[in-house]
Amino acid sequence: MKILAIGAHPDDIEIGCAGNLLKYATAGCHHDIYLLVMSNGGRGGEEAVRREEQERSAAILGATDLIWGGYDDTELSPHMNRMVSEIEVLIRKICPDFIFVNCGNDTHQDHRSLSKATVSATRYVRNVLFYEVPTTVNFSPLVFVDIKDTLNRKIDALMAHQSQVMKTNIEGLSIADVAQSTAVFRGIQGRVQYAEGFVPLRLFVNM
Repeated sequence: MKILAIGAHPDDIEIGCAGNLLKYATAGCHHDIYLLVMSNGGRGGEEAVRREEQERSAAILGATDLIWGGYDDTELSPHMNRMVSEIEVLIRKICPDFIFVNCGNDTHQDHRSLSKATVSATRYVRNVLFYEVPTTVNFSPLVFVDIKDTLNRKIDALMAHQSQVMKTNIEGLSIADVAQSTAVFRGIQGRVQYAEGFVPLRLFVNM
């Protein structure tokens, strides 16, 4: 299978769905994982540093390719039509079986804009799921993925974004703490030890 994970900023994909991506990467059969990071993350640190961190993380995730959208951090909103077109072009090129992207219910304008653009760009894609990040609000997942076997590597991928580890705006909590706590909470909801939760735009199940 081919999986496309889309994030507004470096480290969005890791916090939202890295555990699930790692399940694909370590599965017995071959899966291609593509990462599309729309912005450079320049508002959260030095662009060059954030790119290097994302590249290290992509290697941990076993990504087939890391694609940069080239937009400026916090500036996705004015470029909605352009983003839709560029995501459509990438979808035609990759033909992904699954797409994962930021949820639109979010306090960050880039996350909202990217989610909205992806909804339009994926109107003919069968499986599209939204993931959560710390700024997501009112997130009620209907799909749960057991990440007990991949949680540690998910945290490794997050720790590759070293410049962001303590930028949680919660005193004393690192991004690893947030990821662990979220995995426990979603695991309880899904009746497993650790899980990631997703809200499906569309999801087809083979019976």
